[in-house]
Amino acid sequence: MTVTVRIPTPLRKLTGGADEVSIEGATIGAMIDNLESAHAGLKERLCDENGEIRRFVNVYLNDEDVRFLNGRDTELKDGDEGSIVPAIACGN
Repeated sequence: MTVTVRIPTPLRKLTGGADEVSIEGATIGAMIDNLESAHAGLKERLCDENGEIRRFVNVYLNDEDVRFLNGRDTELKDGDEGSIVPAIACGN
């Protein structure tokens, strides 16, 4: 399955400045692994040492948070759109 993934500004240096990339993958986990193969350094920013998506990183599939789907095991379909959104902490 080929999906389009929107890349947040802080990570675009790893994608040569691209704000979207097309990547293969049957699941979110495979998509992340393939993102790492194509753009070294992305996975360590997205996943912890156990390979789980970091708490402060939100991954969306077609506007749904994958944490409320099947996480890394969420299945992808051709034409799906993914987004990586770093959580932003606000405080006064």
